[in-house]
Amino acid sequence: MRILIIEDEKLLADSLKALLEQNGFEADAACDGKTGEYYAALGIYDLLILDVMMPERDGYEVARRLRERRMEMPILMLTARSELDDRVTGLNAGADYYLTKPFDTQELLACVNALLRRQGVHVDVLSFGNTVLDLASATLVCGAERIRLSSREFEIMRLLLRAEGNNISKETILTKVWGYDSDAVENHVEVYIGFLRKKLANIGSNVRIEAIRRLGYHLEVCVHA
Repeated sequence: MRILIIEDEKLLADSLKALLEQNGFEADAACDGKTGEYYAALGIYDLLILDVMMPERDGYEVARRLRERRMEMPILMLTARSELDDRVTGLNAGADYYLTKPFDTQELLACVNALLRRQGVHVDVLSFGNTVLDLASATLVCGAERIRLSSREFEIMRLLLRAEGNNISKETILTKVWGYDSDAVENHVEVYIGFLRKKLANIGSNVRIEAIRRLGYHLEVCVHA
């Protein structure tokens, strides 16, 4: 799971990033509201940790603007303000939970996990055709055959399965799998799609990854005569 931290106190942002990564999450940090909103709007994050008092754009405005754009990731709002009116303002702006500073790290982790569970991120498998992706073990399963995926292969396969046959562009795959600040290029996507095609064939899957020029990739079920 990938989490974005929008927090202008660098020491706190770095501490939260380290804490999340130690607990198995991928985490990025932005130091002001305007930059944070831009990254959040990319749609690559499963959860947003959002400070209220920040330069450029405060947390309330960031939350409101993201909800207006129909961004549905859960938002955990952090603030030193503990008054009832402040909490109500945060929740009305679109936050899902409000945590007052200072907070215990275990409480923050519990909030993060609870919000992710609420969004259904705890689903164990994704399936298409005769093939299943086990999310816990990053394994493709077809009947009695199983094959482990690398981290990049897993993320691409998960994207394709969640798209349910709809096209995903190379640009979207690059952003969601390699990250917005990566130097990876479209050829990287092509290489990993090739790896996945071979692994699907090796386990006897009837799922094929099809490419459409300028539109990207989608999954199809191959029906044998």
